[in-house]
Amino acid sequence: MTATHKVQVNVGSLADIGKRFSQAWNRAAAGETLDETHVTFLTIQTMLETLSPRRLDLLRHVRQHGANSVRELAQALGRDYKNVHQDVAVLEATGLLVRDGRKLAAPWDELQARVSLLPS
Repeated sequence: MTATHKVQVNVGSLADIGKRFSQAWNRAAAGETLDETHVTFLTIQTMLETLSPRRLDLLRHVRQHGANSVRELAQALGRDYKNVHQDVAVLEATGLLVRDGRKLAAPWDELQARVSLLPS
């Protein structure tokens, strides 16, 4: 059985990011092996705009089929190159899409979104 590669998508403050980093640092210093990835958005609105249905479809396609270039991806999705290029740039900037030269990869099997209802 293979491990599922997950990315935690959070909405939180800079303090939340710092706290998570500090906790991970302490766990690693104590000898714990860490294999986790987090992406944090400062607002729910930013998260929802970034993870739009079209961008999630793009991530699913790249996860399942890969993509040798943005142009190939746009053709496979039946979408305009310019719009796909913009979506790729946004997803790459957040770390949800990875580029090796022209080749694109989505190394995650699962995105887990977490939004706290408590104040930071």
